[in-house]
Amino acid sequence: MSALLETHALSAFYGDFQALFGIDVTVAPGEVIALIGSNGAGKSTFLKSVAGLLRPRAASQILYRGEPIGGAAAASIVGKGIALVPEGRRLFASLSVEENLLLGAFCKRPGRWNLQSVYALFPALRERRHHAATALSGGQQQMVAIGRALMSNPDLLMCDELSLGLAPVIVREIYAALPEIVADGMSAIVVEQDVQLARRVSSRFYCFQEGRVSLAGVSADVSDEAITQAYFGVVA
Repeated sequence: MSALLETHALSAFYGDFQALFGIDVTVAPGEVIALIGSNGAGKSTFLKSVAGLLRPRAASQILYRGEPIGGAAAASIVGKGIALVPEGRRLFASLSVEENLLLGAFCKRPGRWNLQSVYALFPALRERRHHAATALSGGQQQMVAIGRALMSNPDLLMCDELSLGLAPVIVREIYAALPEIVADGMSAIVVEQDVQLARRVSSRFYCFQEGRVSLAGVSADVSDEAITQAYFGVVA
């Protein structure tokens, strides 16, 4: 099966500061992978690079369906079928829940996700659809951010720290929706600091450490000890 997304020796910079060093990641159609690693390891930078928010050194460092997309405009990348749920949700405070959701549909990609299917996935949003998005609880705001991304009908959904700042019961509720989200063959990349949660929801993982992949493997097969060593850069 050919890859949906591939990165080849991906590097990324913030000015003169290099944040990623030669990242190789592959995502197959219908696959959920996890990116784990400590703060500052490069996980969010990787997602921003794929989403068109950071420009790599060469377009060929990021391939989507075999096409080089590195450095393409973010709106163009959404139109190709890649959507990002950003860390911190980044909702529009002046807009209602429903208006925030409708913004996600600007590219008019066909698919099963629309207002009704998002409201079916997250019923609490239907009840609050006319409320200001930022007036909702943290968990409900995260649902809006996920719903907004789904409204673009992506083939690859990238989720950056869905559990950040949320109570465990809300985290479980949000992750419980993931199987339904990917049920039609959508691929997903999940950035998650909770390693055990990341392993439960993914088939494979990549551990980032100081801008490099320190370990990769099948989520159910790699030992906790090996992950701890890769996560913290511990030399056995």
